[in-house]
Amino acid sequence: MTPEPPRPVPGSPPAPVDARWILHVDMDAFFASVEALDDPALRGRPLIVGGTGPRGVVASCSYEARAYGVRSAMPAAVARRLCPGAVFVAGHHARYAEVSRQMHEVFARFTPVVEGISLDEAFLDVTGALRIFGPAVVIAGAIRAAIGDELGLSCSVGGATVKFLAKLASEAAKPGVGTAAAPVTAGVRIIAPGEELAFLHPHPIEALWGVGPATAQRLKQLGISTIGDLARVDPVVIEGAVGKAAGGHLARLARGVDDRSVEAHRDVKSISHEETYPIDRRDRDGLRTEVLRMSDAVAARMRKAGLVGRTVTLKIRYGDFSTHTRSVTSTGGLDDAAVIARHAGALLADLDLSGGIRLLGVAVSNLFPTGRGPGEQLSLDLDGAPAPARPVRPGASAAVDAVRARFGDDAVGPAALLDPSGLSIKRPGAGQWGPNGGDGESGG
Repeated sequence: MTPEPPRPVPGSPPAPVDARWILHVDMDAFFASVEALDDPALRGRPLIVGGTGPRGVVASCSYEARAYGVRSAMPAAVARRLCPGAVFVAGHHARYAEVSRQMHEVFARFTPVVEGISLDEAFLDVTGALRIFGPAVVIAGAIRAAIGDELGLSCSVGGATVKFLAKLASEAAKPGVGTAAAPVTAGVRIIAPGEELAFLHPHPIEALWGVGPATAQRLKQLGISTIGDLARVDPVVIEGAVGKAAGGHLARLARGVDDRSVEAHRDVKSISHEETYPIDRRDRDGLRTEVLRMSDAVAARMRKAGLVGRTVTLKIRYGDFSTHTRSVTSTGGLDDAAVIARHAGALLADLDLSGGIRLLGVAVSNLFPTGRGPGEQLSLDLDGAPAPARPVRPGASAAVDAVRARFGDDAVGPAALLDPSGLSIKRPGAGQWGPNGGDGESGG
């Protein structure tokens, strides 16, 4: 049964119609919370989701685990030392995607202007909904209630008249961690017009979009440690330290200026798959099979999205953590696994593997909708040139997609991916948080 749309709140004061209102919704410990929702035995325990092997990383953790100092993106080995009693779960990407879709169905009842940032967070422009549902704080509370009642999960909501302040506000609304006990929070933080700078300026400069460790270090050398410090410095000085474009951007943000709107239909820039291996690899033949496996996953996702691309990129990280990318651009659109693998395999053939490969990835970019891209130049293949980038077998890929849709992803695929246990197919999310106990997969 489809839930009824939210009703206007009686007695709500009218909201100013000339102000733009943006909400940022961020699910609380999303992956860990979904795991605990599906397995009640995990509730109230220190829970860590991510790669469970020595090279795995933490994707999400419960607030009980955070009380021990565990954080997202932390190496799993470090998390295990900090919290030896934690329960590790490899993660279930398909389940998180399903819940994310349900989350967006809730958002759509309040506004059609929703910009998904990741599976667990999104920006919402609710300006057009103010007269219907009341002020931003009321809408934020209604969204939290719907997420809790219908999905059984909690979220934090921040609101402001500019985008990046809404995100900072949602972070301020997050549950505290002080102890392993269940945190208490209202879960909503709204920055009213006129209060922006008082809220913004005490934050450290690292809170600004675009300030990474290197930029922060350069700014701190100028005596700038907070956003307020940055706002008081002449923008010319900032531009001299970090560059004209970046300096001007940061100077505007420090003064609460952000003209970016919520983009309801953001174009996908690239589709990729990468994996970290439990042991550095030097086996070129085995890595070629991995390239095919990843290319198959990327191609399937592209066709599902109705996209083709022109640029294939191979990413590798050596055992010493140095990372390199190599790319090749085709004259026509690509969405076929064999063709993508051929391009990526050629890039792999030129690489020195003696240092050991820690991470391997395949990506396709320069994307455009199927049938709407640039024309393809035909080749007579008189001089041994490679075959046209787009194969003359579009029906084969469509048939593969149809079989997988009916019987599962591992029902059909390249014969080279067949092993004694069946077809070894990469699924969305697999391997993204590093290897598990030693098998190189992360149970996506």
